[in-house]
Amino acid sequence: MSTANSKRFAPAFNQTTLVILAGALILSAAMGIRQTFGLFIGPFSFDRGLPVTLIAFAIALHNLVWGFAQPFAGAAADRYGSAPVVAFGATTFAAGLGLAAVAPSGAMLIVGMGLLVGIGVSCTTFGVVLPAVGRIASPEKRSMAMGLVSAGGSAGQVLMVPLVQGVRLSSGIATSLFVLAFLMLLIAPLGMVLDRRARVGTPVHEEHVAPLRKVLGQAAGHRGYRLLTLGFFTCGFQLAFIATHLPEYLSLCHMPVGLGATALALIGLFNMAGSWACGWLGGRFRQHHVLGWLYVIRSVTIGAFFLLPKSPASVVIFAAVMGLTWLGTVPLTSGLVAKVFGTRHLGSLFGVCFLSHQIGSFLGAWLGGLVFDLTRSYSLLWEATVVAGLVAAMLHFPIDDTTVSTPTLRANPAAA
Repeated sequence: MSTANSKRFAPAFNQTTLVILAGALILSAAMGIRQTFGLFIGPFSFDRGLPVTLIAFAIALHNLVWGFAQPFAGAAADRYGSAPVVAFGATTFAAGLGLAAVAPSGAMLIVGMGLLVGIGVSCTTFGVVLPAVGRIASPEKRSMAMGLVSAGGSAGQVLMVPLVQGVRLSSGIATSLFVLAFLMLLIAPLGMVLDRRARVGTPVHEEHVAPLRKVLGQAAGHRGYRLLTLGFFTCGFQLAFIATHLPEYLSLCHMPVGLGATALALIGLFNMAGSWACGWLGGRFRQHHVLGWLYVIRSVTIGAFFLLPKSPASVVIFAAVMGLTWLGTVPLTSGLVAKVFGTRHLGSLFGVCFLSHQIGSFLGAWLGGLVFDLTRSYSLLWEATVVAGLVAAMLHFPIDDTTVSTPTLRANPAAA
């Protein structure tokens, strides 16, 4: 009997493992590359004579485009599978990076790094990858599986930042962007692995789930979903501001050259442990409570870093703590959506929620550049990130995470 059981569960285990590995690799490439964009603000400004506001707008725009495209990318993956969506996204992402590499003007930079990269990243990150993992993992292991994928995806940030920094210093902006474009093309076929399905743990009734519009209407009327969506805005605002403007801020504080790149790499390194830990905590405690405390920790950390004297040691500590809380919100948020509404339309529901995150990302990246150009200081944005984090914490604690009855299509007896 034990031999039969082991044979029965081995295929499911192997399929789940393959999906987690493929998802981690896709996220590593897509998220790792976009986390390097802050390293290009100074070089684009000095080498090509572009204003910081315009460069920040291009980076911010890809966040906004990502947000608006995410529900459509998630819905396409829900309906047609991940393979065509990931392949299209990786190709579009690479095209955007290539266009930015040769962009002769700010307008072309906005089209490449803003529009094309935004579309590409919507098809190769959380809204497509995590629902695929959520559907193949059992409910009790779902939060952990999503946390593992997010943690594995953080490896890209650890590797990409020093890679870009080294190639840029030795060969220039264009070469470093072409290298990133080539890496994106390499992950295009991995979407086929995400479409694997385990035979166990898949509810039989999911084929009778009602159309997406009914499920979206149910979610829109759910108070917890609305609070979760509003709170997710803060995550995008905080992370985009820090990832985009931390290197330049440290330069203004007369920190050693290259410390900004080191800080971003450390954020990615510690995010590997943080994402795994958040997935683990989400499987043992109520996910919205974990989210609330995560935002509190972020706000306290950001406030202390801003107010206390700067030193290489304080930057390393800040990067480590921020890394532990960096992308842990994503498996917790997607896991909470799956717990309340199920996994059939998870890509679409998480995509709508993620739109709020990306509106925050757009404002965090763009307002950082705008405020700096107007005041020659980032102080207002540091203060805003602290306040926003505390507000997000208050929004998450009262969320009702009770599973709801998903609208279903009733079977037609006459058709039987």
